[in-house]
Amino acid sequence: MRGWQFERTHKPLELIEKADPVAKSGYVVLDVKASGLCHSDVGALEDEKWMALMSTPLFIGHEYAGVITEVGEGVTKFKVGDKVGVCPMPTKDGYGGGYGRDGGYATMSTAPEEALVPIPEGVTWAQAAAATDAGMTSHHAVVGTGGVKAGMKVGIIGIGGLGSIGARVAVLKGAEVYAATRSPDAQKEAMKLGCKAVYSNILEAAKHDLDVIVDFAGAGQTTSDAIEAIGPKGRVVLVGMAKLETTINTMPVILKEVTLVGSQGGTKEDIAAVYEMMASGDLKPEIIEIGFDEIADGLEKLHQGGVKGRMVAMMDR
Repeated sequence: MRGWQFERTHKPLELIEKADPVAKSGYVVLDVKASGLCHSDVGALEDEKWMALMSTPLFIGHEYAGVITEVGEGVTKFKVGDKVGVCPMPTKDGYGGGYGRDGGYATMSTAPEEALVPIPEGVTWAQAAAATDAGMTSHHAVVGTGGVKAGMKVGIIGIGGLGSIGARVAVLKGAEVYAATRSPDAQKEAMKLGCKAVYSNILEAAKHDLDVIVDFAGAGQTTSDAIEAIGPKGRVVLVGMAKLETTINTMPVILKEVTLVGSQGGTKEDIAAVYEMMASGDLKPEIIEIGFDEIADGLEKLHQGGVKGRMVAMMDR
């Protein structure tokens, strides 16, 4: 198989060949069809803190989907030929593909049975890959951590790769959604997603007495503003990590009894729920397809910024 190998921070990925994987007990081997490019991988290339999570050298890429080509002993719920996405969260064996073992920036990969999610008809390979991280994380933040339900008033800060999915999920759940983004293009996108209104700052949405605000930007001031804007006994969910420190006004936290909670990743159930929304045609995230040989260049584009939507590498290109 061929794959993009990561050895250490500040060293470029190297495209190499090595022996095809073999399915060990409880695992399957996958013919990878699509693999999403994530800012976490950019982080691993730029920030040494990520090395603590990585079993190097390995093929990185944690957002992937493919066809099962071999099943190991003890695998009972899946068979050769099944189309599956791989949940990137840690399992009983530790960190998942792209961190603790070879991941999805390769023509083949492996995954434990417990991480597999069936892909329904109507979901493309690119969508299937993007749903395993971007979709999962957005859905979990809105529905799992945020507890968004029909009839709620919800604020979404940041309409990017995650925020656009999160806003659409909230709309599909029957919530009244108000977006906050400074980008004129993102403001137009928010309205297309079904938001009731869009503002340049979440403080402008405070008049709607919001029940939940999900901060997909995490730019420091955005979180502080969310606490000011949320309604009484409201919940602020922090997902974005653009800035890892901020100063907040504790008075509204106390007087309004605000809950501030972080949300990381998600579950197989989140991925399955996103697949269902995609299969019905209700959720169509913007995806930029690139070829397998373009993965390293694609990560550099992410590093430079300005990529709109989710970039996904198609292995047959």
